[in-house]
Amino acid sequence: MIVAIDGPAGAGKSSVARALARRLGFRYLDTGAMYRALTWLALHEGVPLDDGPALEALAVANPVVFVDGGLVEIAGEDVTVRIREPEIDAAVPVVARHPEVREVMRGRQRELGRSGDSVIEGRDIGVVVVPEAEVKIWLVADAAVRALRRHAEREGLEADELAAELRRRDERDAANTHRAADAVEVDTTAMTLDQVIDRIVDLVGSAR
Repeated sequence: MIVAIDGPAGAGKSSVARALARRLGFRYLDTGAMYRALTWLALHEGVPLDDGPALEALAVANPVVFVDGGLVEIAGEDVTVRIREPEIDAAVPVVARHPEVREVMRGRQRELGRSGDSVIEGRDIGVVVVPEAEVKIWLVADAAVRALRRHAEREGLEADELAAELRRRDERDAANTHRAADAVEVDTTAMTLDQVIDRIVDLVGSAR
């Protein structure tokens, strides 16, 4: 079974997907981490971020690996922590906008997702990556709440600065953000993490 969780940044996709996978005993696939890992490698190797073909070749030669326990590896390096740095936040939208990069990543996501029961989160999972997913969730939250959540994750950055960055990111990623027609909307604004997980677990149970 595949559970696809899509939605804007700060809606809680990563936290929800990680906890849901743990509850269900499924593989957790963080697609955003894949683009971040490639971005880190490109910066590390000095590959121009505006060179789509070069980034495509880099992605093909260095598939992202998810290690049990939540670690993210690329080119033999554990980049789990490094891909969350502000430098990567700023650069990853540039890398992710290249169509050839997205095609490589989507292929890798399909490969990983179809290898067993999986929870996959991103922005276009239920429409583009695995439209056959048995459960599709569209996760949303109030803009102010999304900014506060990101503030808790990014020490040293002001809440207003993060809110502005979320708005800019939503605008940049709009073309690659898609809600599946059959996705169930879950608004996490006033819900605890456990409440969100319970809701989706019910949907998974109904789809079995």
